[in-house]
Amino acid sequence: MGFAEPSTSSVAKGETLADTARMVSNYADIIVIRHPLAGAPQVVADHSDAPVINGGDDSNQHPTQTLMDLYTIRRCKGRIEGLNIGILGDLRYGRAPHSLAYGAAMFGARIINIAPPGLEMPDHVLIRLKKLYNAEVMNVTDLSEVISELDVLYVNRLQKERLPEGVDYESIKDSYVINRKAVERSKPDLIIMHPLPRVNELAYELDDDPRAKYFEQARNGLFVRMALIIALLGELELKPIERERVELERRCPNPRCVSNHEPYLRPSYERLLPGDETLFCLYCGFPLEGTR
Repeated sequence: MGFAEPSTSSVAKGETLADTARMVSNYADIIVIRHPLAGAPQVVADHSDAPVINGGDDSNQHPTQTLMDLYTIRRCKGRIEGLNIGILGDLRYGRAPHSLAYGAAMFGARIINIAPPGLEMPDHVLIRLKKLYNAEVMNVTDLSEVISELDVLYVNRLQKERLPEGVDYESIKDSYVINRKAVERSKPDLIIMHPLPRVNELAYELDDDPRAKYFEQARNGLFVRMALIIALLGELELKPIERERVELERRCPNPRCVSNHEPYLRPSYERLLPGDETLFCLYCGFPLEGTR
């Protein structure tokens, strides 16, 4: 069962996300949610008896994409630890880059963020990378500065649908294009990845290049998600992450956070480490201002 548009569900009648989760969990063994508000999957998980898979929430996270990305890297390179993983493109509004940075750092990779001005990796992601994983992170604006060092080049499209008002898409859409010339100085065993779909940031001339792994990466997604479903149905023992929940009256500073759109939700935060003064929104991951 499923619905792709709110108009085909009771959401159109004013049903809250929490009640939708309660109702769907009566019928489903697993819930997969993709939602335009950051943190919506957490709300569903909090109010559902069924396990929840985050299929992407606004510009926040895309965990299952990262599972297939890490699987692809491991299959192609034999390891993740110690690799130089370059994440290029729209790192501010793209959710796949955020999840990949966390996942790769968790396994000991070096993260090299490559983004045009204005599209850099958000500060709250960089803070988490340092606090949780003590990750080695490098930030540059030009691929040519680092192409010879990379083991993995992960290209992302410009997130046109998430650009804020006032940002001219036409003026920045060609700010990065990856073609053969752009990667001519790469290591011979570099792998090029992309979460797809692509627009104009990844040239078709690379499709038959042995370094191109993005269609293999997409195929791997089928197997990885099958394995995840099997695990969630009880075939594997999964241990949930323990999270300290801190409820305050102060609202999350992120206007795209679900907690600012579902009025019954109490603002909730977490500490990444015991005793840490910085509080992060439990839903969207934004730091609470004044707690750093």
